[in-house]
Amino acid sequence: MAKIADATFKGKTGSYSLEVYPADTSFNAVGAVYIFTKRTLDSDGKGTHEFLYIGQTESLKDRIPNHEKWPCVKKHGVTCICVHQDGSEKSRLNKETDLRAGNSTSCNDQ
Repeated sequence: MAKIADATFKGKTGSYSLEVYPADTSFNAVGAVYIFTKRTLDSDGKGTHEFLYIGQTESLKDRIPNHEKWPCVKKHGVTCICVHQDGSEKSRLNKETDLRAGNSTSCNDQ
């Protein structure tokens, strides 16, 4: 599926550029930090995102289709998966930690 938009999300200390895709997107086997979101559009067509779950993986292709949080994010109205590609596990873990520290989610602790 085609990318919907680009977005910049803030963590506690940093900002990260992510690509926004529909929730039913099939991904390639790339490492990334990802965020399940509920996206809404304002009257000007600008998207805003409610964070539902923040995670990281070495392979979106393997992780996303059978994700254990699908029931929770679906219950909360997931519409998008926002992706920040990163091939370094250490870097992904740091970014995931920062994003979680700076944002509340509906499904990370459930």
